[in-house]
Amino acid sequence: MKDQIMQAYLDVEKSMQRYNDILNEYLVSLQSGEESDATKFQRMKAGTKAMRDSSTIYLSYAKFVAYGMPESEDLIEDEDDLQA
Repeated sequence: MKDQIMQAYLDVEKSMQRYNDILNEYLVSLQSGEESDATKFQRMKAGTKAMRDSSTIYLSYAKFVAYGMPESEDLIEDEDDLQA
């Protein structure tokens, strides 16, 4: 079961990274578009930052849970070690 939990965590991590990347690409397109709307751009910029911040918080706790909620954060591997 632990392997399934860890794999699910990694899947969510990849999905959130992809979502944030797509939001950033959309921001660039809004900013450089011919009919750019400054209000929409500012709202999307704030929303994109909120999603990035929220996903960072969510993923840090999800990773902690995936590792079985260890006594020390030192027992949690680096992300590079996870995907090797």
